Amino acid sequence: MSLRSAVVVVVAFASLASIKAVLTLDNDGERVLCRYFDPAWMASVKEQRAFEKSLFTKTYRAASDIIMLEGVTCVYKSSVDLFFYVIGAPDENELLLSFALNTYFDALAQMLRNQVEKRVVMENFDVVALALDELVDGGIILEADPAVIVQHVAVRNNDEVPIAEQSISQALQTAKEQLSRSFLK
Repeated sequence: MSLRSAVVVVVAFASLASIKAVLTLDNDGERVLCRYFDPAWMASVKEQRAFEKSLFTKTYRAASDIIMLEGVTCVYKSSVDLFFYVIGAPDENELLLSFALNTYFDALAQMLRNQVEKRVVMENFDVVALALDELVDGGIILEADPAVIVQHVAVRNNDEVPIAEQSISQALQTAKEQLSRSFLK
């Protein structure tokens, strides 16, 4: 390998999108699912909790979807009683961070049948965590298509799950869908 090609490889790795953290907080600012990918940035749980509290305080009533806080770029989105954040370096492309956030949120919406709320997320925590793992690994965005993430996580449709194995909310949702189909005929 020549020196020139080695420099190109190093520059290519340096330009990979790097995410410092992906956070999901509830309406009270408490953790639901948090992954920090840069150990040098937030080394201790105490630092992480302080950052999360500060971030939530600044964003829970804000109308925008991006904020610079403590030297990092944060993009966020809220849904019912959850707040989703993707955090990157201060010089990271905000559109790329926003794209990662929307990909994750859209994958969750598909998997959870548009019920992206704390109760449903907690009931399906395993698939929500797997979806995050499919999106980002070590701070590098791995997948950009929500449908592919859903496919990789291999979430079964509620129609395929016997009623006895469904949660109460899933069973009620299935019954509601069946009733609405029968009334529309």
